[in-house]
Amino acid sequence: MRYKRRFILLFIFLSFLAACNKENEKTEKPTEENLGYTKTDMDDLKDKNDPYSKSVKRGYDLMNDTSVLLDEYVGNKLSCSSCHGNAGLDSTSSFIGVTAVYPQYNARAGKVFTIEDRINGCFNRSMNGKPLPYNSDEMRAMVSYLTYISRDVPTSIKERKWMEKNRIEKLPEANAANGEKLYKQSCVTCHGQNGEGSGATTGPALWGDNSFNNGAGMARSGTMAGYIKRNMPPVEMGGLNKGEITEQQAADLAAFILSQPRPDFAEKANDWPNGDAPDDVPYSTNSKKVKEESPQGAEGEKKK
Repeated sequence: MRYKRRFILLFIFLSFLAACNKENEKTEKPTEENLGYTKTDMDDLKDKNDPYSKSVKRGYDLMNDTSVLLDEYVGNKLSCSSCHGNAGLDSTSSFIGVTAVYPQYNARAGKVFTIEDRINGCFNRSMNGKPLPYNSDEMRAMVSYLTYISRDVPTSIKERKWMEKNRIEKLPEANAANGEKLYKQSCVTCHGQNGEGSGATTGPALWGDNSFNNGAGMARSGTMAGYIKRNMPPVEMGGLNKGEITEQQAADLAAFILSQPRPDFAEKANDWPNGDAPDDVPYSTNSKKVKEESPQGAEGEKKK
């Protein structure tokens, strides 16, 4: 009887431990609530007119209407919110916590980037424009906004675990012809018959003069396909629903979209100066050419 009682107590104890472990697994799952920050609501600043609050609100407006409010620096019809929905407050490509992880090394540039450098990278490439002056009120407003929405994120974090990357690393072999069919079936309503778009935040231009140039991150097939798979279409379109697009369909759509003409980034050959360009970069770089022409590798080792 005594052993039976001990067995029952041991069973209860082990069951309790199992329940605690399951609860810990739930707690450790990356979410806003348990990573120590609260999602920002811009309504908090609605009635505030102090200089800082005004700068933050200005930054929010610049993110949403970039090509209109900063037309001198933007060479197309896109805005930051074209890729980073609602100025980076939604889950398409979140800005929350971005200032907590900068400065950071940027392999494409081969040097450490500040948050200002990263912003101007988008102006040069995604916006097909020119960089904002680092000491301008506009740059200060954008940095103020990004800092404000990241204010509860610990600066000691190494990565934003809640940030789901819009990327497919190993794409299936793409069929651009099938991608064209899918585009006509489910994308033309927002993005236009010729990729011209219907608005920076309603249906950004996907190719042509008003779209991103070939040096932008979105010009890489893995990134474009990943973005499509995670976020498109926003609502049911032509029989496709958000979250239902397969990797094959995303790869096909990306292949079709990226086969269309778009602006050229003049300095693209200088990218990835250390010769570590990803396989889906759609252009040749100077460092790649040097490695291919040299009888030795970058570290002085003979090529195999």
